[in-house]
Amino acid sequence: MDVTLLGTGAPSGLPRPGCPCAACAVALGPDARAATSLLVDGTLLLDLIPGAAFAAARSGHSLNGVRQVLLTHPHDGPAVEVPPGLPQPGRVPDGRELALLTGHRVRALAMDAPGTGYAVTGPDGHRLLYLPPGCAPAGLEESTEPYEMVLADVSGRPDALGRLRETGAVGPTTDVIAVHVDHDVPPGAELRRRLAAAGARAVPDGETLTVGTYENVPDVPRRTLVLGGARSGKSVEAERRLEAFPEVVYVATGGTRGGDSEWAERVRLHRDRRPASWRTLETCDLGPLLEDHDGPPLLIDCLALWLTDAMDAVGAWDDAEWAGGGQRELRARVTGLAEALRATRRTVVTVSNEVGSGIVPATASGRRYRDELGRLNAAVAAECEHVLLVVAGQALPLRGSF
Repeated sequence: MDVTLLGTGAPSGLPRPGCPCAACAVALGPDARAATSLLVDGTLLLDLIPGAAFAAARSGHSLNGVRQVLLTHPHDGPAVEVPPGLPQPGRVPDGRELALLTGHRVRALAMDAPGTGYAVTGPDGHRLLYLPPGCAPAGLEESTEPYEMVLADVSGRPDALGRLRETGAVGPTTDVIAVHVDHDVPPGAELRRRLAAAGARAVPDGETLTVGTYENVPDVPRRTLVLGGARSGKSVEAERRLEAFPEVVYVATGGTRGGDSEWAERVRLHRDRRPASWRTLETCDLGPLLEDHDGPPLLIDCLALWLTDAMDAVGAWDDAEWAGGGQRELRARVTGLAEALRATRRTVVTVSNEVGSGIVPATASGRRYRDELGRLNAAVAAECEHVLLVVAGQALPLRGSF
């Protein structure tokens, strides 16, 4: 079963008409995208877009063989006319299945927002799933076999991918294609980087894909360290890397700090930003979590607060205790954490502060903390496949491609 993507953008296209934003300004050439539309084996058209016949011709195809046109969502882009010779577009009721004379079977899936998803089985038995923009499946049953290809709004609704993974509809060899691409993510390298972190990819308009031919999308790294300064966006970047996965355990190392209203507000903002399916655990005891190899992904935020707790425990702020064994004990704790990270089988994203590039602290204890955090970051980075530095909300890969 072959799928030609006549368009891969949001309903208004990319760039959006008249939009002055930076993402739209650079969405040129291969990064420009028409509204998403799929031509399946030249006979089934999923979503009708302006200029569909010309888009098909540019990709070396024709709409003359289309026998069914199905819509997935209320169209909020430019007005669309049905080209001569095409059947009138329709929509399959949720839960119903449509059998085409061409041998394709199309089953309609209910969504959690206005729209209809379609599961398509080709005459050769290969299966794909196509979701409308801004939608995730509602009430999916456990899947006995993953789809070979999924086309979804990965950047706008990453939680939809999480639901599909949770039910088994997306597996390790599922080719996940991002469609309905909008200007919420800068096009080009940044879009590819974010999609790769979710186990997905984007293709240009006009591309023809064969369902069942596995593309080697980069595997999500098991261990990632995200570094950054204060308010750099490092926590947002770390959360973004796991938002397409269900049942994440968010490990908060800062505690509750009872009575500190400013800290409570920070915690609240972090909680409100996370998916509702994530579980929060407040602890600095990271060893048992890393040793639980069968657990869901961990997001540890952050190592700087873990270090504060460790330095408190070894008496690092007192020069005599530090010299009398505190330094040696702290280094042993850091080594133990690095070794646990090396041995873990869980997916782990860790956040830490990068403080070595700022003003030299005025106090001896401040300089001691800065130096030990630098050593801790280096030890953890050595055990991670991917290391990123976030500056002004922009993630710069230091190790790994995304």
